[in-house]
Amino acid sequence: MRSITVHSPATVSNLCCGFDILGLAIDEPYDIMQLTETEQPGIVIRHTDAYNLPVSPTENIAGVALQSMIDAVGYTGGFEVVIEKQIKPGSGIGSSAASAAGIVVAANALLGDRFTKKELVNFAMDGEVIASGARHADNLAPCIYGGLVLIRDTPTLDIISLETPPLYISIVHPQIEIKTSYARKILPTDIPLKSAVVQWANVAGLVTGFLQQDYALIGRSLQDIIIEPVRSKLIPGFDEVKRKCLEAGALGGGISGSGPSLFMLSEKKETAEQVALIMKNEFDKRGIENKTYVTTINDSGVKIVNGS
Repeated sequence: MRSITVHSPATVSNLCCGFDILGLAIDEPYDIMQLTETEQPGIVIRHTDAYNLPVSPTENIAGVALQSMIDAVGYTGGFEVVIEKQIKPGSGIGSSAASAAGIVVAANALLGDRFTKKELVNFAMDGEVIASGARHADNLAPCIYGGLVLIRDTPTLDIISLETPPLYISIVHPQIEIKTSYARKILPTDIPLKSAVVQWANVAGLVTGFLQQDYALIGRSLQDIIIEPVRSKLIPGFDEVKRKCLEAGALGGGISGSGPSLFMLSEKKETAEQVALIMKNEFDKRGIENKTYVTTINDSGVKIVNGS
């Protein structure tokens, strides 16, 4: 039977001011997923990692997304899914999105590439609901499209790929748990017009900074006055970590997705490495286990690495 293996990348969503509308795919870490056709109908899921995630197709993110695609094409065979997660669940760097995006890209390849990237995002969103309780594409879209994307409208999936200058991304994942569903639940439902105007201006500035390769403008625009003040309270030492990273030369950054991971963008690799060291030291000082990464932008999204 035919089989395919993919690498499905981590993603940084929101990028401070772009809540639910901006996302960036990164080169590391990534999940490894193998999808194999079977004669027996149905979906069988196996995990080779130690995260004890559900393997029932109705409870597993990849299983739900895959079933959504199967239903759309009327496929009568079955699939075996083997997942090695290298993106820790609950990290805030798109672990659930990597599962949903990776499986639909792999299945699409086995089924003859009949779906567009936009359609793949739609299938993947059905799986993402399991993790976050909401259909949002700010992790899924960059995972499938690659690079930096803007989701202008979620219901119609109006997705725009944006050019970026060379950037290095420092990430720290403090080993504390923040459930995406809870991190969304605590957000304000109404905001003052004055705050909205500031946030809109930062989104416009950030997009312009990327398009014009204006590093200074990118840095000035990486501000969030609505979401970050609420979610940062869930991350011990957030304000001090961020301040020290900026003092070390990072352009800017904040909470990745719903947290607890933090990200910082830098123009130079040397700066990004120093920023990652600061991140590690700050959480070490607080007795919080953590994992750091220094990576770059993944321009291709989910990558097919083997097929037979």
